[in-house]
Amino acid sequence: MTRCDPFPERVLPFTGDPIAVAAALCAATDSPHLLYERGGDVVWSEGESAVVEVGAASVRLRVGDAEPASLPSGTHPLAAAGRLLQDRTGGIGSAHGWLSFDLAHAYHGGDTPEDSALARFVVPEREITLTSSTAVLRAAGREALDALEARLHTAVRMAVEPAGPRVTVDLDEHAERYRSGVADVVRAIRAGELDKAIVSRRVAVPGALDLPATYVAARRGHLPARSYLLRHGGWEVAGFSPEIVARVDTDGTVTAQPLAGTRALTGDPDADAARRAELHRDAKEVYEHAVSVRLVQEELSTVCLPESVRTEEFMAVADRGSVQHLASRLRGTLALGRDRWDALAALFPAVTASGIPKGPALAAIRRAERDERGLYSGAVVRLEPDGTLDAALVLRSVLRRGGRTWLRAGAGIVADSVPERELEETREKLRAVSGYLVAAAPAPAPAPAPARDDEGMAAVPAAVTVS
Repeated sequence: MTRCDPFPERVLPFTGDPIAVAAALCAATDSPHLLYERGGDVVWSEGESAVVEVGAASVRLRVGDAEPASLPSGTHPLAAAGRLLQDRTGGIGSAHGWLSFDLAHAYHGGDTPEDSALARFVVPEREITLTSSTAVLRAAGREALDALEARLHTAVRMAVEPAGPRVTVDLDEHAERYRSGVADVVRAIRAGELDKAIVSRRVAVPGALDLPATYVAARRGHLPARSYLLRHGGWEVAGFSPEIVARVDTDGTVTAQPLAGTRALTGDPDADAARRAELHRDAKEVYEHAVSVRLVQEELSTVCLPESVRTEEFMAVADRGSVQHLASRLRGTLALGRDRWDALAALFPAVTASGIPKGPALAAIRRAERDERGLYSGAVVRLEPDGTLDAALVLRSVLRRGGRTWLRAGAGIVADSVPERELEETREKLRAVSGYLVAAAPAPAPAPAPARDDEGMAAVPAAVTVS
């Protein structure tokens, strides 16, 4: 398969709000798209010139109406996806995608759904990168760039602060079932079956949401590690990731950022400071964080030069919306013969969303939760033209699929966990998003039908003379 020449770029001065403008671009399209934000800079991608889907048995590439190409999923389906993507990213130069939490079973044991995508990657048709001072447009030729620039100007005019009514949710939905599931996992941990598992619960969102407006409203209340607004492959997600699963830079540096150990963040400086100090004193929270860091070190060592693996920050505290977490940052350098797909596979699913060891933790999670997570605790992935991979952990998100919308939150369970406290932690995390849910505007009422005469003909109003 032949690589395309890179798409032309157009660089424009830009003084708008990247987050609001990119959300307006999302609101104005029915095409598949991804808004991906890091540190205030946003990349908005639209369309699908090529799609790679990972299934339980095969990885398939679709390009227009051409016959799909495929490879066996094997024991490393992400590597197979990378091979199929490699020759398709020469046009716009980038790609993006998502990983379902169920992909974890392909690497750590357990049954994977036969009839659904475990991961999906897209080579977009057009893209806009927005910073505080510039907009970089990429599309297939001058006319496409002109059209994209016109859409950007429209989005700048349409970018407004969300003002719609808020939707409320029941933060105690499935509370009793959650307590029971946590108690079962604690018993398994004390019996020596595993060390830690993250148990989550789903909370339904009633009514219709305006996802782009919800994204803007919630992003105003967060300082996430990454944020995203996604629609493709049957999923719609607006999220505010507290941490990355992995980042692989062009020089081979691999970064992981585990967050484990949680207390509420309410905006009361004295109370928040007291809870912050409590995080470092709480033996359960410190243990939960330490064992997570230890596993990330071990996982990095499987794909990085062992002597390069290091913990650059240990047990700092990161503020993430309605909660604060113990946070560490680890780095390593890829070993010879290893690539970004190897690093992502080694660190996926994030230990802070699965457990230790991962195989037994996945089994414990399935028993306790009794439903599939889908994209929750999976990843949204951005693949840059220079080869950088950036994967955000899908937490603190609004998820929509098949006409249903929901939130989900979990807590790390160890031997000393108390079900009621873990339930409260899920409430604290749900509040990071639940207060920002913007209702969709009602559909306009249809115009009244014209009056008709006895023969069914539309009545014509009498002429009016103005003197």
